[in-house]
Amino acid sequence: MNISDGFEIFEPRIFIPWSIDCVALEQLLASIPSLKKVTAGYYTIEAQPIAGLHCLVGFHLHETGRLTRLEFFRHDYSDQRVSFDGFQRSFESVFGKPNYSTPGSEGFPSHTWNLKGVTISHYVFDRFGPEEHMEISKR
Repeated sequence: MNISDGFEIFEPRIFIPWSIDCVALEQLLASIPSLKKVTAGYYTIEAQPIAGLHCLVGFHLHETGRLTRLEFFRHDYSDQRVSFDGFQRSFESVFGKPNYSTPGSEGFPSHTWNLKGVTISHYVFDRFGPEEHMEISKR
């Protein structure tokens, strides 16, 4: 996967270029039954972004209309450790070990990958209780 050009979802097999706009994204994802337009410039689907990782994928488009961030999250966080370790294992299987890992909050480390044109972040912070974030941002 050439992450600087976009992100390839494992199942359903779809390549999402960073240059995509709202209209093209809606057309590309139209056949996915779980597609939701949450608000202007924000869509979600249920997918397997990486082999074996079942979760929701959020697509954030900037006011200019271009994709700027992908987020990966779950419906259920009843076991925060299982969720965190699962996301971490999956992303390391594709992108390797993070460039930076630091002690984080809520008993979880914070991990950052700096790759060509993108930053991948994985961390937990307190927002009305522990909240996990797994995201890829275009720089």
